[in-house]
Amino acid sequence: MTETLDEDLYRRTKQLLEPGEIRLNGAIVHTDLDGSDDIEMHQLTVDVGEVIAEHAGYEPKDTFVYSGTDDTDFASNQHQGLTLDDEEFVWECQQLLREGTFDVVFYYEADADQAAILDDVRELGFDVTGVEGE
Repeated sequence: MTETLDEDLYRRTKQLLEPGEIRLNGAIVHTDLDGSDDIEMHQLTVDVGEVIAEHAGYEPKDTFVYSGTDDTDFASNQHQGLTLDDEEFVWECQQLLREGTFDVVFYYEADADQAAILDDVRELGFDVTGVEGE
């Protein structure tokens, strides 16, 4: 991936974290996965979602991935992590195909431990760029 694409993706992610109802931070997970790696993409989404849930104060076993296949407001590569009890927001991600491989952009509440999330995603074997909202 070129530096220009990284800068563009970082800037666009930062814009999406602009102040709203919820203060958000983000993580851009860079992969070498392409469109044929569906199973690996799913597993990445689950694994990183569990890391975020843990550092946001949730037990990963108490959350689930909602992919919105029955919701016209969702894109095909957009997913949310929600709590089992009341479907409370934990994280959201978008899987973006850029120059033949995927970058996965995760958003989550800013009170989650950003440094720990980034460290744990790196321990999973991924390059990751943290993005902090306002």
